[in-house]
Amino acid sequence: MTFVLGLTGSIGMGKSTTADIFRRLGHPVHDADAEVHALYSGAAAPLIEEAFPGTTKAGVVDRTALGKAVVGNTEAMARLEAIVHPLVRESRDAFIAKAERERAPVAVLDIPLLLETGGEKGCDAVLVVSAPAEVQRERVMARPGMTQERFEALRDRQMPDAEKRARAHFVVDTSRGRAAAEHQVRDILRALAGRSGRVRSRS
Repeated sequence: MTFVLGLTGSIGMGKSTTADIFRRLGHPVHDADAEVHALYSGAAAPLIEEAFPGTTKAGVVDRTALGKAVVGNTEAMARLEAIVHPLVRESRDAFIAKAERERAPVAVLDIPLLLETGGEKGCDAVLVVSAPAEVQRERVMARPGMTQERFEALRDRQMPDAEKRARAHFVVDTSRGRAAAEHQVRDILRALAGRSGRVRSRS
């Protein structure tokens, strides 16, 4: 059965680049963020508009308006998650079922807050991408519109990098460039060769 590998890492650590490496090497990747983006212009939009009136335009969620409605409001955030998370789970489960039908040896779940939300229970192993704090800061601060205050708020929402690394089965250091990261990914895939996935109860 397909081995389900959870891919995660804090902001600016190189998770998207690592996910792209898996894709290029022929392994399917389910991107939770991309799925949420698709849901915001699809199935989730009318449900979100009903819960938070005025947060969609032309049937698409207005992220700025939604942010104003939920950020800093624990109850509102919980209501939003209750709408979105089940839809993402459905998409993820369909992705894994497809990977198994196609006999993919490894399927990757790219989930930013995997460990923070207990999502590792739905994976056979966890891979954490990491880089030194100064590299992380440099990458994130180079993003358009990023401020020091926003960076710190995003970082503080996430489990400390050291704790993530301690809980991981595999760690990829992305600070030495893409070629070095790919070499590490290939080593992980060799380590997983022939291993069958065991986790089938996902929440």
